Amino acid sequence: MELLFRLVVLSSLVCHVCFAEPSVYQVGAGIADVTGPAADINMMGYANPAQLSAGIHTRQYSRAFIVDDGLQRVVFISVDCALMDQVIKTEVSRRLEAKYKGVYSAKNVVISGTHTHSGPGGYLQYVLFLVTSKGWVQQSFDALVQGIVQSVERAHDNMIPANIYYANDILIDANINRSPASYLNNPSWERAKYTYNTDKDMVQLKFVSTADGKPIGVINWYAVHCTSMNNTNPYISSDNKGYAGLLFEAEINGPDIMPGKGPFVAAFASTNLGDVSPNTMGAKCLDTGLPCDFVSSSCNNRTQLCIAFGPGKDMVESTKIIGDRQFQKAWNMYDVANTELEALEGPVQFAHQFVDMPNYNVEVQDPVNGPTMVKLCKPAMGYSFAAGTTDGPGAFDFTQGVTSPNDFWNLVGSALVEPSEEVKQCQSPKPVLLSTGEISWPYAWHPDIVETQILRIGQFLIAAVPGEFTTMAGRRLRDALNSEAINNGGPSSVKTVIAGLSNGYTHYITTFEEYQIQRYEGASTIYGPHTHSAYLDQYRKLTKSIFKNEAVDAGPTPPFLLDDQISLVPGVVFDRPAFERKFGDCLVQPYPFVRPNETVTATFVAGHPRNNLMLGNTFMTVEAKQSDNSWKVIRTDAHFDTFFFWERTSAVGQSEAHLRWIVPADTPEGEYRISHFGHYKNIDTSVVPYYGTSQSFSVGA
Repeated sequence: MELLFRLVVLSSLVCHVCFAEPSVYQVGAGIADVTGPAADINMMGYANPAQLSAGIHTRQYSRAFIVDDGLQRVVFISVDCALMDQVIKTEVSRRLEAKYKGVYSAKNVVISGTHTHSGPGGYLQYVLFLVTSKGWVQQSFDALVQGIVQSVERAHDNMIPANIYYANDILIDANINRSPASYLNNPSWERAKYTYNTDKDMVQLKFVSTADGKPIGVINWYAVHCTSMNNTNPYISSDNKGYAGLLFEAEINGPDIMPGKGPFVAAFASTNLGDVSPNTMGAKCLDTGLPCDFVSSSCNNRTQLCIAFGPGKDMVESTKIIGDRQFQKAWNMYDVANTELEALEGPVQFAHQFVDMPNYNVEVQDPVNGPTMVKLCKPAMGYSFAAGTTDGPGAFDFTQGVTSPNDFWNLVGSALVEPSEEVKQCQSPKPVLLSTGEISWPYAWHPDIVETQILRIGQFLIAAVPGEFTTMAGRRLRDALNSEAINNGGPSSVKTVIAGLSNGYTHYITTFEEYQIQRYEGASTIYGPHTHSAYLDQYRKLTKSIFKNEAVDAGPTPPFLLDDQISLVPGVVFDRPAFERKFGDCLVQPYPFVRPNETVTATFVAGHPRNNLMLGNTFMTVEAKQSDNSWKVIRTDAHFDTFFFWERTSAVGQSEAHLRWIVPADTPEGEYRISHFGHYKNIDTSVVPYYGTSQSFSVGA
């Protein structure tokens, strides 16, 4: 009888596991505009001083998701920007703490950049990141902080009971490894565990209302750089991930809802994309069409001739293709019955700690001496950092894969500071070009104090890392955290996703083996060859603290350098129209008749876009005439098929706005017009709004 009772109990337990109800969480999603100055500001990402913003292709957005289990709350925010900085995270946290006492703080809020290389820079507090932007750009900082906070406020106000579902699938044709020589230096037994030299896995969370089954949003993680738009691009663009998000949101919210306005929010977030490129045709020599040198990614010892392209005929088409591939796979993962997906079950938790990376001690396996304690290095950049990548080559005569110093560039680097012997030895085999950790003028060049953080939602962990993990570095971290969770009482179904470029930026994190090759990623691993081992150790500690419910020391407070910033970017002095013209005049009218797939253009007298960033608004619209003779807005400057380009036409404050609309193939026949909106600055510094509208034109078959 006792045996029968035990069998019945066991059977009921098994059935409970099989048919367990998903946990009900309070969930909110919010989106807000963070588009920075669309003129005269250096783009963040390629470090190309000549790449200045001059218009908008797609706007940048912050997408926030709040999850609460009744006891604890976490926030994940994905932002269409190159990367996140400590000064942004600190300021956002301060504002949220001030408005929502005891609800939000740096500990339970993660801010992750998508890594688009086509957004305005000048918002990072450390000197190295500000060189090409000519220092601090207050408008970039303000737009990001304001929009991120606003997206959280909207998510906070929209919280409802919801279930969360996990999905995983494979997307093959949307990324390649741009540093395969480094990847091949990882142990053969480890590489044999994987089919590809990049992660092809796509991970997605689906948020669904329990009241009516309506969708709330999705967060998607897939490893690919947002470098489809290259370093000649003048338009602000959210690149392939931003486009994927726009497609998903339009599919749910409907075509009449303008981008950034709908209730459903779709974030395509960054993960371990360090050595992963969207330019799937690979790198070729511009002069010969042949493959570049495998190790140095150069052609006749010149990196400028080795550039990766594809899959489209130009960067806009490539962005569209890679973004659409991510969207299509994400939609297939989403558009299934919830019963076919894995529901998240369990508590919401978080762990957070600031760490002093140059003074971090970690045990590593020395091939001669066995387990050995090592200390990380003061930050430094290697020669191959200056070479850039096949997505955006650098200047001068640098190439990737350099492990020997050059006397001339040693002299140049030492003009700032002569690297100490300690730094040289610690960073070996990296030849040190810039010993940034030893430069303090006019303020710090690189971070020492780094923010580390993990969010838990049931069996799902989000490891928020302050940099770009390579493919293998990310795989090792995920495996380590899954094992750590299980070993400390976590569920056997635990799974970890890496949220890259979160909370701050420390460049790249390679494996120890990849570091030895010293391609771009290794040269940009700033704390030395054992950086990855330290992060493995640190994130294991955070994972253990979650599953053991152990408190974690806050760690050292990072600097807040907002008051120390220097800006050499000139402001807008004044605007003035051409003789006998006024702001908003249409100088070039659209052609009166166009067909689908053709391009409509119009040119207007314009003011400087930095007079007003038009956050939550637009510099242009396309309108369709309705049956009652009213006009309906069908496009803004946030749509993928519109282009707002600003051009200075004289040195005395004159400029023009060139507006383009690529008419979609399914555009209904009818009458349309294009309008431009902006602000001009008077000589007395007053800023005045204006607008102008083109003549109408017909779209027909």
